[in-house]
Amino acid sequence: MNLLLAEVAQATQRLADAGVPSPRNDAEELAAFVHGVKRGALHSVKDSDFDARYWEVIARREQREPLQHITGRAYFRYLELQVGPGVFVPRPETESVVGWAIDAVRAMDVVEPCIVDLCTGSGAIALALAQEVPRSRVHAVELSEDALVWTRKNVSGSRVDLRQGDALAAFPDLDGQVDLVISNPPYIPLTEWEYVAPEARDYDPELALFSGEDGLDLIRGIERTAHRLLRPGGVVVIEHADTQGGQVPWIFTEERGWADAADHPDLNNRPRFATARKALP
Repeated sequence: MNLLLAEVAQATQRLADAGVPSPRNDAEELAAFVHGVKRGALHSVKDSDFDARYWEVIARREQREPLQHITGRAYFRYLELQVGPGVFVPRPETESVVGWAIDAVRAMDVVEPCIVDLCTGSGAIALALAQEVPRSRVHAVELSEDALVWTRKNVSGSRVDLRQGDALAAFPDLDGQVDLVISNPPYIPLTEWEYVAPEARDYDPELALFSGEDGLDLIRGIERTAHRLLRPGGVVVIEHADTQGGQVPWIFTEERGWADAADHPDLNNRPRFATARKALP
């Protein structure tokens, strides 16, 4: 074992003691980041090349600063995104939401599907859809100027139409024309603040986390926005907390112009997102 791997082993224990959920992964990721190598090449770093700054970034992670803030990058499906203070760090759970959406769009057999991403944050969802549905027309909206600093960096050079604004009033020029509306909105109840992981509670923007007493305030608003934007037969896909399984589909009722409202599990088989189809006239 070389010096770096020995230090990684110590760092793993320190992160575990600090309550970091994935201590080995994070210790290795930070070692690779500091030394400019892939995780699989840590064994190749010479003892003389060990960089003591490794312990500085480990100390930051011990304080539960997000790994992605330290490295400045986050991975989402096939993307590498720039992230940092002011923008929500995309989570692996959202990848299954996007996977379902991609399958739904492909099943529509529309030549150039029109897609809207509400509350885009880093742009992860919009960019993944633009990349994986090659002829799609993808539009995204974000309210926070702090988040948009990062969104603009990520969508630069892509064909995503990015706008700043309120998700509930966005894209009036697309009313009745959209094939798919997708969103990972804030959905944490204000009453759950103390139970949120420090990485999210202390570093992710509150605007991206909390939405009223039951966490569903913005989702209720997005229901009307989605109905306004979608063509008849178009689909909405919306992420929610695993504790909200069963609640969100009831927002998309037949009386409000929806059909086929349903909940879906993530890769850990926990309720993660709801879908509905705009009813035909």
